[in-house]
Amino acid sequence: MSLKTLQEIVAETKQSLHCLTPQAASEALEGNSDALVIDVREPGEVADKRPRGTINIPRGVLEMKITDYTMDPDQPIYLHCATGGRAALAAASLEHMGFNSVSIIDCSCDDLITQIGAA
Repeated sequence: MSLKTLQEIVAETKQSLHCLTPQAASEALEGNSDALVIDVREPGEVADKRPRGTINIPRGVLEMKITDYTMDPDQPIYLHCATGGRAALAAASLEHMGFNSVSIIDCSCDDLITQIGAA
């Protein structure tokens, strides 16, 4: 058995997730003021550019910090990162924790900023 690459793991993980385009995410957010949009990039990346309305919780501490923002398993959570890979792994982890309404915004950070604006 050979080892899987990160790209293979991310691709497999995305198959079981709810993935949104930036446009679909923008439309979903318009009618849902209680949704959380979480940027799972590192703080240094977020300092360079940040989509409007996002909360920064780095991927490495997401499981430890998410309950600071919600304990509601049905609260809509939208995750994004630089390219979609970390967001996919983060979404799978949140679903494993018991969150039921987790989606990834599957695009580059620049594409998301183009759609929803910068902070």
